[in-house]
Amino acid sequence: MASARVDLDGNPIKPLTICMIGAGGFIGSHLCEKLMAETQHKVLAVDVYSDKIKHLFEPSSLPWADRIQFHRLNIKNDSRLEGLIRMADLIINLAAICTPADYNTRPLDTIYSNFIDALPIIKYCSENGKRLIHFSTCEVYGKTIGCFLPKDSPLRQDPAYYVLSEDSSPCIFGPIEKQRWSYACAKQLVERLIYAEGAENGLEFTIVRPFNWIGPRMDFIPGIDGPSEGVPRVLACFSNNLLRREPLKLVDGGESQRTFVYIKDAIEAVHLMIENPSRANGQIFNVGNPNNEVTVRQLAEMMTQVYSKVSGEPPLDAPTIDISSKEFYGEGYDDSDKRIPDMTIINRQLGSVLLLEPKDITVGLARVDSYLPTPDVRRSCKEGYLKTGNDLRIVYTINLTVFPVKALVNMLKQDQKRKKVAQRRAKRPVVSCNTLGQL
Repeated sequence: MASARVDLDGNPIKPLTICMIGAGGFIGSHLCEKLMAETQHKVLAVDVYSDKIKHLFEPSSLPWADRIQFHRLNIKNDSRLEGLIRMADLIINLAAICTPADYNTRPLDTIYSNFIDALPIIKYCSENGKRLIHFSTCEVYGKTIGCFLPKDSPLRQDPAYYVLSEDSSPCIFGPIEKQRWSYACAKQLVERLIYAEGAENGLEFTIVRPFNWIGPRMDFIPGIDGPSEGVPRVLACFSNNLLRREPLKLVDGGESQRTFVYIKDAIEAVHLMIENPSRANGQIFNVGNPNNEVTVRQLAEMMTQVYSKVSGEPPLDAPTIDISSKEFYGEGYDDSDKRIPDMTIINRQLGSVLLLEPKDITVGLARVDSYLPTPDVRRSCKEGYLKTGNDLRIVYTINLTVFPVKALVNMLKQDQKRKKVAQRRAKRPVVSCNTLGQL
């Protein structure tokens, strides 16, 4: 008989009923997998889409079939939401619009989704005495102090001017006309509301600030597993360019710096928050890898190298092209220069939950626990995909989509054919009903 699971303080972990709002998204799908495979917790999965978690419901003979339920509802206007929250021990709110291209072009939707739609969740949790884990964003920090210093200033190398700490770093945003900050402002205001509910009404809460989590199902490749017109995040944008043999577009020269962490590592941290409320309640946690920093330009170069190994195709003569943020995102775009998390608080409260040793970013491009270029990985790359455990993931698309390379290329060709057919049809003369009657 298996021994009872215990928390970090040695106390037995009791099975929870978790209402996960936004369970069908990138983070939610991985968290559901973790909870089903490794715990006895029950999940009430709330979302409008279930594509990314449908493998957890079918077939009905799965060992966790009685521990996960899907509730298709829109939290904007569905009275069932409060009932589901009342049924749960813990609420996890993942619902959000979190695609940078939308912040600038859909600022109202961004603000409503990330602020207004979160208000009922917070209210129901507070009124019903439910614990809340709310997912915010590292974007609440905005710009670093260091970005306002002269470029040749030695202070730019001082961590005090760019490392982001939950309890001491200021939140610095751009002017109101830079609507790119609509997302960060909405997220910050929700954080302040949750914190105030905790202070005044005793709400038990944990706030999570993810720092560039990457992995399967995080985004889409336009025209392949998503809309042709959409603009996904940087990893999928670069993957799309590579698939189509196009130069990778570097917004404002690709000088922005980011730290990436693989989704499975990040979910380990969330798992500890769920099962250690005495250590996590009332806390705001950065979750990232401060030692895994690259510029967007460096990321583009690494992705180009990984793709070349996978496909066997040489890189383009000019693999990248610079483009202005105005041209790429539209008027009113702005950006943060660096995002390096201070992990002091989470490591103090939950232990060293993430592997903080520097990792070759190609690990994120292939798989965090398989380093390039080992012989096994080289062989896998030549076959077009990398096999780790029971998962089959594309190497060169940063694990965005679970398709082998050849299947993706075929899908791309089919998409191009569909576009050509649509173009030919658009050129045909329109035949009216009256004309048909005269034939």
